[in-house]
Amino acid sequence: MINIEEKLVRLAQEYTKTSCIAINKIPQSGSNRQYFRLLFRDNPSLIAVYNGDVRENRAFFYYTDFFSNNNINVPQIFHIDESKKYYLLEDLGDETLFSYLTKHHNPENENLEADIFKFYEKTVKMLPRIQNLGRQNLNFQYAYPRDAFDNQSMMWDLNYFKYYFLKLINLFFDEQELENDFQTFINFLLRAESDFFLFRDFQSRNIMLKNDDVYFIDYQGGRRGALQYDLASLLYDGKANLSNSDREKLFAIYLDEAEKVLSIERQNFIRYFDGFVLIRILQALGAYGYRGYFERKSHFLLSIPYALKNLSFLLENSKNLPDIPLLR
Repeated sequence: MINIEEKLVRLAQEYTKTSCIAINKIPQSGSNRQYFRLLFRDNPSLIAVYNGDVRENRAFFYYTDFFSNNNINVPQIFHIDESKKYYLLEDLGDETLFSYLTKHHNPENENLEADIFKFYEKTVKMLPRIQNLGRQNLNFQYAYPRDAFDNQSMMWDLNYFKYYFLKLINLFFDEQELENDFQTFINFLLRAESDFFLFRDFQSRNIMLKNDDVYFIDYQGGRRGALQYDLASLLYDGKANLSNSDREKLFAIYLDEAEKVLSIERQNFIRYFDGFVLIRILQALGAYGYRGYFERKSHFLLSIPYALKNLSFLLENSKNLPDIPLLR
């Protein structure tokens, strides 16, 4: 049986031509990928990764190369094993946007402090550039598991919510009425323009801070999709718990930048935004339910109250959702 740590150390030593003096496993979050930080006496540290899903790895390798060539801040890939299951990455450190927010935000303040807000501002200004790459010869044949956030992808997310949240908390509902709402909801979302790159998990834990700048990770699930989804993911990121005031400011900053980069029609973007907020929150609740109730990873359960708070606010205030009575 292959020892993953030994294989990664050997790969790194062959690449660096020097001995590894320590290997530290980085705690896993929501995926099966395994990450390790490798330390060397005379070389910078590396991040070593094992992932048995080769198609997912190929998507990550392709996107990383494409983003890097288009001046998007992503980790450099130093070496890939011939099996495509083991690879070495640039070490961007430990500071994510979420960890920085957690350490530096005073919860007594409703809004973000200036030093935190500036990183959110940099992020939303970069987002349209990333999304625009979907129109710049990016090859979605590498996308995995689907090449677009389409009817099938949306139904997967909504069923994730149904089976791993609603059913696991034993909430009674009329299943046929819910399915009818799902299809009405999907038909509405599919009217939004969707020929852009959709990051898929664009949230504060997947944005690294280094040298006073933002770097992006965990985009291997990217595919073609609508602009609204990634912005919704960031602004309604559960435990980040952004104030409505900060959301509105960042929303306006994004729209100003998107109008310059993408020539979008502002009102058309707004028309569909709340719908993508809703599907993102429902997908997140499904993920929290699966990881928390089913896999017994209790820390995921801590995010549920934040997601429900966002859901309640959205349903009470939105005027742009379709007629979906059971979901509402």
